[in-house]
Amino acid sequence: MLTIHGDRISGNCLKVKWVAERVGAPWRWVDVDVLRGETRTPDFLAINPAGQVPVVVLADGRVLAQSNAIMLYLAEGSDLIPTDAFDRARMFEWMFWEQYTHEPAIAVRRFHKAYLKKSDGEIDPALMVRGRAALGRMQDALAARDGRGWLVGDRLSLADVALVAYTRVAPEGGFDLSEFPAVQAWVARVEAALPIRPWAPL
Repeated sequence: MLTIHGDRISGNCLKVKWVAERVGAPWRWVDVDVLRGETRTPDFLAINPAGQVPVVVLADGRVLAQSNAIMLYLAEGSDLIPTDAFDRARMFEWMFWEQYTHEPAIAVRRFHKAYLKKSDGEIDPALMVRGRAALGRMQDALAARDGRGWLVGDRLSLADVALVAYTRVAPEGGFDLSEFPAVQAWVARVEAALPIRPWAPL
């Protein structure tokens, strides 16, 4: 059984859980509270010296970190990874962009506002600018696909899973998704397709 070490407030952790559920991989969850410093304990650092969640321990004891790498491992051979070479490369393009451009703005502003309880005046204003630009990029891409629904190809892919994790909670960081209607509609489609459900008792 796969063991996922993660924090429930983290989109990066939740997307690993969603993929495991989607592909039918048996899993169990170990809560790691980032706000309480639990990623810096000796026990956790023995699992992942980088001190980050998510990290998974496979049934054979091997360890894998970084959310998108974990998703790619879990989704190998599934319909979440396009078979067409160009569509697969486009999926990677969106996944790399998510970690380099989208997450560092939208997820970071959400963390400061919703969890560190900072006022808007205390948060770097560049995060709002960069986050809105990222949402605008998604809005343009989704609108250009003429209602086909997904970021890549004709079905849900890891690109959608990677980007929905923090987009769906962007309002917690002060972003108004109603300004990005194609993104708002896409979030609802992805949530229904996964499907994203409330936490059940662990």
